[in-house]
Amino acid sequence: MEEDKQLANVVIYTDGACKGNPGPGGWGAMLRSADGSVKELFGGELATTNNRMEMMAVIQALAILKRPCRVTLYVDSQYVLKGITEWLTSWKAKGWKTAAKQPVKNVDLWQKLDQLVSHGGHTIDWRWVKGHAGDPGNERADVL
Repeated sequence: MEEDKQLANVVIYTDGACKGNPGPGGWGAMLRSADGSVKELFGGELATTNNRMEMMAVIQALAILKRPCRVTLYVDSQYVLKGITEWLTSWKAKGWKTAAKQPVKNVDLWQKLDQLVSHGGHTIDWRWVKGHAGDPGNERADVL
């Protein structure tokens, strides 16, 4: 774990939303480094889903990191949290099929996220935060 001490600390808050599902949607991410500097990211799509926007926020936040970091990553999406921490290993083992033998939804984004997590060199502490409950980081990501 000696090399883990060398990693920069980054806190990330992400959020995604959609008007209609599917419909126009957007995502936002706020990254704060240990020195207090903040980077904000945001984007959107005209025809998308809430889950895709939640995932895009995480993907874009991790993709912008230029070197391996110790990341505390807050999401308000149980879909993203459970997907990455509980379901992903099984989906991959089953050829990207669910327990019901159906194709995994949003497989393109799950594969991108898997790549970033497994090959980015980051140590990620995944945390769930209740959305729209006053957490300043989550509220900022929501605004973005």
